[in-house]
Amino acid sequence: MPTNLILLGTGNALVTRYYNTCFALQNNNEYFLTDAGGGNGILAQLEKAHIAMENIRALFLTHGHTDHILGVIWVIRLAASLFVRGKHPGLTIYCHDECAEKLRAFCRMTLTAKLQAVLDNGVRFAVLKNGDSFQAAGFNCTAFDIYSTKTKQFGYRATLPDGQTLVCLGDEPYNPLCQPYAQNADWLMSEAFCLYGEREQFKPYEKHHSTALDAARTAQQLNAKHLILYHTQDNHPAQRKALYTAEARQAFSGPVYVPEDLETITL
Repeated sequence: MPTNLILLGTGNALVTRYYNTCFALQNNNEYFLTDAGGGNGILAQLEKAHIAMENIRALFLTHGHTDHILGVIWVIRLAASLFVRGKHPGLTIYCHDECAEKLRAFCRMTLTAKLQAVLDNGVRFAVLKNGDSFQAAGFNCTAFDIYSTKTKQFGYRATLPDGQTLVCLGDEPYNPLCQPYAQNADWLMSEAFCLYGEREQFKPYEKHHSTALDAARTAQQLNAKHLILYHTQDNHPAQRKALYTAEARQAFSGPVYVPEDLETITL
């Protein structure tokens, strides 16, 4: 059975027309989440995508910015509640040490004592270092430091059941130090904060982000087979797919995907 990639959100931190960037990889009836957006909207997105929390056994958190980590608290809350009632087998959260520390602090401040009691049991934190391998929902993954200039952030390279590879570069521009993990991916996932022609308006380089054209050049350099763009602006929702695709095709020779929220891509 092919792997499905479900984009639960595709927008950057301050969008209002999209949910913040997060996604799920589906392997049969099991799901592996990456990030969870900035709030309890993740629960609505999961419901709309027909993803039951009982089938989510693993979550990878890239970094601790609000638009990625705060939704994880709601995932933990629901998973822990189900675990207490015997309706969830347990959730493993893969992340680096700084994210694990933040999540534990959030849980102490916001969850009931009953739910906190299942931490490290029903909800487990698997703290990763650069280059560590792990398995989630049947996907063999390797985490890597993206060498962020803002806050510690990890991406990962996943081998799918059919042997294809998917690389998540996080939400900052590609750093050449990541080449051993990022090159020759069948599917490369990259942020595209805005169009190159909008760089004066949105200032992507000042925020350490890239444009669609920059992401496409990186994908071509890394010999990726497919490029998926996310973490975008929402200023022209009706034309976003066409505009970002057209710009990326100027520099990347393979297929380009600019998914909408809740869109599924069969890998």
